Amino acid sequence: MIGSGEGFQVEFKRKISSVEKIARALIAFANTKGGTILFGVDDDGSIVGVESEKTEMDLIEIAGNHYCDPPIAPVIDIVPFNSKDVIVASVDESDDKPHYFLGSDDGEENKVFIRVNDKTVLASREVIKVLRDERPDRPPLKVSIGGNEKRLFEFLEGHERITVKEYAHLINVSERRASRILTTMVRASVIRIHTLEKTDYFTLAFD
Repeated sequence: MIGSGEGFQVEFKRKISSVEKIARALIAFANTKGGTILFGVDDDGSIVGVESEKTEMDLIEIAGNHYCDPPIAPVIDIVPFNSKDVIVASVDESDDKPHYFLGSDDGEENKVFIRVNDKTVLASREVIKVLRDERPDRPPLKVSIGGNEKRLFEFLEGHERITVKEYAHLINVSERRASRILTTMVRASVIRIHTLEKTDYFTLAFD
């Protein structure tokens, strides 16, 4: 895992610099496809080990229990290597999406994080709605295709992608209403949402 480097489902942490950062990583993995955090591993993949297994494991549990809503309980293992210990914290994809971040001094309280490539990023309003709609207890979806939806499909057939702002302009509605239509179409599996670090865009779900 270390040899393959950091990625969509793997993150390295030399040490726990803050409980908040760990909570954000746990949330991002739980809200996306799950993943593993390796503590005691530097960004370049060198194994430095952790100073105190118990202290760091306690901090991971605090991050999951007190800074995540709903709480997240990763599976934690200690792996010895060349007289050094690496803590492995594994998080499954959650059925209770979205998980929110609690308790921060930087204005990120009650925010949602997801995994994009090898980074933990803030989720947009549209992504949060899609995550909420992925819950298994959501009621069946009823979709009606009207003029606004048909204009979306026609646009995507010629331009490949569209943003919320572009769609709102296309059909002359508020961005909030455009967002609601787009996320409904995502849930209906007729379009896909793609998240970049700065913005989201939507494409057809089929060629």
